[in-house]
Amino acid sequence: MDTFERWLQSRLTAHGFACGLIDGVIGPATISAIKAFQLRKGLPVSGQADAATIEALRGSSSAISSDIRVQIPDRDKPDLAPAPRGVWPLQKDCMSFYGPVGTHQTSIEIPFDMYLAWDKSVRVRKVTLHEKVAPSAALVFEKIEGTYSLADRKALGIDIFGGSLNVRRMRGGTAYSMHSWGIAIDFDPERNQLNQHRPQARLSHDDALAFWQAWEAEGWLSLGRARNFDYMHVQAARL
Repeated sequence: MDTFERWLQSRLTAHGFACGLIDGVIGPATISAIKAFQLRKGLPVSGQADAATIEALRGSSSAISSDIRVQIPDRDKPDLAPAPRGVWPLQKDCMSFYGPVGTHQTSIEIPFDMYLAWDKSVRVRKVTLHEKVAPSAALVFEKIEGTYSLADRKALGIDIFGGSLNVRRMRGGTAYSMHSWGIAIDFDPERNQLNQHRPQARLSHDDALAFWQAWEAEGWLSLGRARNFDYMHVQAARL
């Protein structure tokens, strides 16, 4: 059975307040997520999992339903075998390719400093991703670190982490978001809002080209470059 701390991190993530790796360790990222959740719910912002916060976390979210959440996929099934890097499914085939949402997660180390979008005082050291895409993402982060200086990363906002694993439905729809499988990452959502287009979105500018090419070399897709919206978002799934 999961510990209370892991349950707490899981429910925060399900409500859209990702706190990094769900490992049962209540560190700065989890405390920041609690504060953000409390603020959203109109609760006293203490960073503590008090009775009112726990009750709110137990409530319905846009996340995974209980019947899906308890599914434990068989790791030996052929469709869960390691994927060739850069060969990702269509969005409609994610369930068969990646398995049930929220499962088969691992984490990768980030080779440069990143910070939470909703609390920039908190350093993000790891990103939680599906085990099929994690090696590919790790390689991209290494390329980014080797391409952009600290000052360049800060100017672009690619040092601002806007989330990865987040089991929820797509905005305005019933299908699961790509974040539900841990196969999508958001960068600097404040300056790359969902409905911002080129050139308003910061990551639509020419100095971000090498950033996007690093992801595209691994088969990841930018919704901004493909559809001219949601420039914060990159995913390991084709449209």
